Amino acid sequence: MITTIREIRKAKRLTLQEVADRCDPPTTAQTIGRLETGMRTVSVAWLNRIADALGVEAADLVTLPEQTDLTVAAVLDGNGAEAPRHATRFTPPRPSPGMVAIQVDGGIGDYRAGDEIWCERLDPDAFATALNRDVLVPRPAGRFLFGRLIGREGERLQLLPHGAGGRQQVIKDPSWIGVATRLVRAL
Repeated sequence: MITTIREIRKAKRLTLQEVADRCDPPTTAQTIGRLETGMRTVSVAWLNRIADALGVEAADLVTLPEQTDLTVAAVLDGNGAEAPRHATRFTPPRPSPGMVAIQVDGGIGDYRAGDEIWCERLDPDAFATALNRDVLVPRPAGRFLFGRLIGREGERLQLLPHGAGGRQQVIKDPSWIGVATRLVRAL
């Protein structure tokens, strides 16, 4: 997390010791210095203590990474490309917590070399939501199986691997699966 503790402290012309003394309960100048420089992790509790000491909101002490939106220049359909009727912007994708990815090194099925497949991890109680979707399934000894989830019988999952002549595979009781939710492909 990137903080602006130092910038705000200096703008208010306060020393590390003055901020440390204003904290409730008081702390040391060394601790404030470590929190400013990132040598110590800033928790929410610390953000609140330092914000009170500086007389600002905790949100003022945090800067989020820049994320650039993309302007939609055209809308494409069967009739060709046209200007959008309303100003629209796309936000580039960001992974959700717990997501896993697959790197495609060789084309198989609908996937090409260089593709990235982003997968949302599902626990066993949600496996049914992935029926007829591509999934990544962990197997023993650090191996995986990737294919279309075509059935579920109790704790057994039935997958059809991609590629010509693929034979149905049955996996018993995986602890999680990753359902493909996003394809990232360079053109």
